Amino acid sequence: MVLTSLDRSLSAMELRFSEIWSLLLIFSLFSPQIRGDASGSVFFVDSSTNQFLRARSSNDERPSMLLQDVGASVPILLGFAPPSSLSVASSSKLNEVLIPNPFKRPRAVFLLEVNGINGLGKVVQDNEMFGNSFRSANFLDSDKVDIQLPDENDVSVISLDEQLDDWTDKEISDFSSLIGGSYAPDSLEPLNGMLTFPLANGASVNFHMSKKAERKFMVGLMSLTRNVQRAIQMHDRLSQITKSPAELLTGYFNGIKVLQEQYESESSAQHGVELLLATLTKIFRSLQEAYKGQIVGIIYCHTATTQESGTMFDVIFTPRRTVRWLEETNEENGTLPEVVLVRRILAWITGIILLVATIIGTCYLLNMPLTRDTLLYSNVKLD
Repeated sequence: MVLTSLDRSLSAMELRFSEIWSLLLIFSLFSPQIRGDASGSVFFVDSSTNQFLRARSSNDERPSMLLQDVGASVPILLGFAPPSSLSVASSSKLNEVLIPNPFKRPRAVFLLEVNGINGLGKVVQDNEMFGNSFRSANFLDSDKVDIQLPDENDVSVISLDEQLDDWTDKEISDFSSLIGGSYAPDSLEPLNGMLTFPLANGASVNFHMSKKAERKFMVGLMSLTRNVQRAIQMHDRLSQITKSPAELLTGYFNGIKVLQEQYESESSAQHGVELLLATLTKIFRSLQEAYKGQIVGIIYCHTATTQESGTMFDVIFTPRRTVRWLEETNEENGTLPEVVLVRRILAWITGIILLVATIIGTCYLLNMPLTRDTLLYSNVKLD
């Protein structure tokens, strides 16, 4: 009787343990979706005239990176030391992307976030500028990342997020011509015309400025283009300085997300992606010419919701440490003139002796015979 009750207790405990284990297994399966893995992808676009990124073949698989790795790559490309919190694994991943030469950095970065797409995908395959870019996907985190930069005097951060509304029909027409399209203004109301752009498959797509979503998308593209032109003008002024600072151009584009929320069909958003790629190609080409190839582009694409929308990178400046110099407080506690004279004489004599010894040693090294048992190779036996 006692054994029967004991068996029942053990069976009940095993049943509870199996139920708890099943719940833990289910939670572990669904937890990656809760965290939002594979939330985006990043494109590192190298210079057309200089190589700052490692060359990768089409057979190389795309490694998974953390968003912190992308943020850590920015100060490195700007010519500064990586953050001290960078892990060994992240350093190894960045070593697969960046050229290891610390003396070969572009010192200028074009960082753009695009909300609404996981990546440019097949659109960039036939693009000469973005087709060979380094790509990475499967981001496992979605928290904001701090880009740690030194003092503001060493780096200039230029925002490309200013939304401009003072457009004219002529400026809209000039922008459409820049991308290879055309603009038909409305004869009754200004700024309500229709833009027409050709697609890669030979068809064309129309964007009506009278529609709110399409107008917001086009204003975002035109504002990004004009802000880049202003950044180029600022770069021309900064380049005149004797010690010009590094430059970081940051922008956030939400136009694709606007088209997705307005239209249920994926064709409208896809057309917006193709037009965005054409605009970015023109923008990056103009940046390459202005910066003489000394710039690298980083394009981060993600699919954040409307509540989560916003820039994923925050630029913070670390204060420079103040230099403390030793100095004599007053003349009474200062060193006597006789002691100062003796110290200077000893310093000059020591310096002259070291200089003469260096010159003599250099002459002996330059005229050293190439024998096996010289002083230089005394510890290396070639026999």
